Amino acid sequence: MTYQSIYPFVAIVGQEKMKLALILNIINPTLSGVLIRGEKGTGKSTAVRALAHILPEIEVVKDCPFQLQEGDPEGICAECPRTECSRAVISGKEVEKTSRGIRVVELPVGATEDRVVGTLDLEYALRKGEKRVEPGLLAAAHRGILYVDEVNLLDDHVVDVLLDSAAMGVNTIEREGVSFSHPARFTLVGTMNPEEGELRPQLLDRFGLCVQVEGLRDKDARVAVMERRALFDECPEDFCKRWEEESRSLVSKIKRAIALYPEVTIERSLLFDIASYCLEVGVDGHRADIIMLKTAKTLAAYEGRKEVKSEDIEVAAELVLPHRVRRQPFMDVVEDLSAGQAGMEDWKRGHMEASSRR
Repeated sequence: MTYQSIYPFVAIVGQEKMKLALILNIINPTLSGVLIRGEKGTGKSTAVRALAHILPEIEVVKDCPFQLQEGDPEGICAECPRTECSRAVISGKEVEKTSRGIRVVELPVGATEDRVVGTLDLEYALRKGEKRVEPGLLAAAHRGILYVDEVNLLDDHVVDVLLDSAAMGVNTIEREGVSFSHPARFTLVGTMNPEEGELRPQLLDRFGLCVQVEGLRDKDARVAVMERRALFDECPEDFCKRWEEESRSLVSKIKRAIALYPEVTIERSLLFDIASYCLEVGVDGHRADIIMLKTAKTLAAYEGRKEVKSEDIEVAAELVLPHRVRRQPFMDVVEDLSAGQAGMEDWKRGHMEASSRR
């Protein structure tokens, strides 16, 4: 193993809910990503890069801009005019492959739709007289992690495109009469500071999971953060070696969960529990129910079980429902689901009293 200046995921102190949400999305990318809300300096970006660093390498076709693997059933090589491997695939020749680590593709705040989705390579068209697609960030993120810092500051239309691709696993480029689709299965991680503005409820709902993070309040935990960081800065290699066994154990657990997930079952009575949760907090539509089901099954697989338990439903509710609780205008996103209904009732009562005084 080669050591780089990347802090170990398992050495992060606290933030257990955030770490769990990230792991669940790695196991099951169809959860549609995770939104991490909270103040700066709480280890959000550190956790994302650290998790990607310990994950096993993937095999890709060499120089493929769409991060495809050989024999991918959703492959587009035969239609892709960008690489030499398309002609090799058509002629039945073996393409050159290589292995590399999981990539974390970062989306800049000022990214345009063309930069994200991809566009037509006009320079190539003028020079060669042929149409060619220029892949965007979604192509680079396929089979990796797409990290969007300050997602609440992005243009709403760009956020819509990201969430559509995360949910469907496909990106479609349509420019100048050219329509081209490629796989875009990635783990979407968005972070935001609520003090800088909120996402629209329609966009919040599209994130599968949501967690709230804040600085640790326990003095011992804060000291542990300082001590570990100081040791890491002094000698990253020695520090990473100290956590190597625990990192390998986590990777093995994730691998087992990925293999086990298709075998996980859930009793029909627990489906009614999921429906009850969603009805009680007043979510709109059915997306919450479906994501809760997937999350509960993923939790069971992560714990090495083939059957969902009621405890999985409870944990899933804490990750899936808080940002979907129906709110009055100017109300904050619910942080604690158990206090969500009481908080809303208090807000309504106070609002009615203020209105009557006017």
